[in-house]
Amino acid sequence: MSTDDELYERYVNGERHAGDELLLRYDNMLVAYINSLVGNLYDAEDLMIESFTVIFADKPKIKPGNFKAYLFRIAHNKACKLLKHRNRLKLVTMPAETDLTDDEQISAAAREENQAESLIAKGLTPEEALWNDERNKVLHQCLERIAPQYREALWLLYGTGLSHEQAAKILGCNKKRINNLITNGKIRLRSELEKEGITYEDI
Repeated sequence: MSTDDELYERYVNGERHAGDELLLRYDNMLVAYINSLVGNLYDAEDLMIESFTVIFADKPKIKPGNFKAYLFRIAHNKACKLLKHRNRLKLVTMPAETDLTDDEQISAAAREENQAESLIAKGLTPEEALWNDERNKVLHQCLERIAPQYREALWLLYGTGLSHEQAAKILGCNKKRINNLITNGKIRLRSELEKEGITYEDI
C-alpha cells in the first residue's frame, strides 16, 4: 500500500486518483475528529471536505511523514473558526440522538452499521461485535463528559494515531503540555468509565 507521502506526491504531479485515495483513507477519521469538536455531523462533513480542498487546491509543500498532521491541523483551525463564528468559547458536546434531524439519524445509523460489519469482518462473533459496539457508544458518551481540551488531545493520539509531537503542533502547544493533557484526560476518562461499570483496561 502506498504511503501518504507517495500518494501526495503523485497527486501534486497530476494524478488525481491519488488524491481520491488520500480522501478515502482519512475522510471518516477526520469527520469523527471534527465532530468531536463541533458536535454536528453535517458541519463536520463540510469541514472535512474544506480541509482536503485546502491541500488539493494549494498543493503546499509538506514535510515527509507529516501529511496526516498537516491535514488535521487544517481541520482543527477550521473547527475553531466555526466555533468562534457561533460565538461559543467552549467546544460543544454531541447532541442527543433525539435532537438529530432525520437525515442525521440515518447517517449515524449507517456509520454504526458499518462499524459493526467491520468488527465482524475482523473475526469477532456477532455477540463480541455487539459488545464492542455498546462499549464504543459508552466510550464516546464518557468522552463527551470530560473537558474539551482533554477530549481533543485523546482523540488526536488514540483516535487518529498521531504522535505526541504531531498532536502538540496541531494544538499549538509544547510536548510537555500535550503530555499533561493526555495524563489528566486519562484520569478523567477513567473516572467516567467507572461510573458506567467499565474499567479503563477494557477499552
